[in-house]
Amino acid sequence: MKSRTKLKPLIALLVFALGLALLNNLNKQQLLESDAAQAQLALTAQGESVGGADVLIAEAFRNGRSNVQLGGEGRVARILPDDNNGSRHQRFLLELESGHSLLIAHNIDLAPRVENLREGEQLEFYGEYEWNQKGGVIHWTHHDPKGTHPGGWLKYQGRVYK
Repeated sequence: MKSRTKLKPLIALLVFALGLALLNNLNKQQLLESDAAQAQLALTAQGESVGGADVLIAEAFRNGRSNVQLGGEGRVARILPDDNNGSRHQRFLLELESGHSLLIAHNIDLAPRVENLREGEQLEFYGEYEWNQKGGVIHWTHHDPKGTHPGGWLKYQGRVYK
């Protein structure tokens, strides 16, 4: 009888965790199925510009969403030192038209470094958004050698880096 009593809180916790996971998945699906997201995905599939995507990024930030494929464009606000721990990443801050800032972490072990990147220049991106308190991070801005994750890219001065 004691073992059943001990299992009840565990089962309740498991049900709660599954409920949260399901709710998060439904919210992410709603964001991805919005008209704006569908239009953006159609453009990125064709390698076209993804300007005007600030609304989706602002919504993902406001709702604390992560693991969402998003794209947009902005001004390079600051070039940061490379992250050389584990896979190497070229890092820089991008300021969107709305004023929202994003950290771009571009894997330079899987994709070429963005050459001659300069502060103040415009850059387009498509990758996976991860929430953080500072505005979020865009990563997966490259192809996936295993083919299990949507490929991303950066576009700078007419050249696409993926």
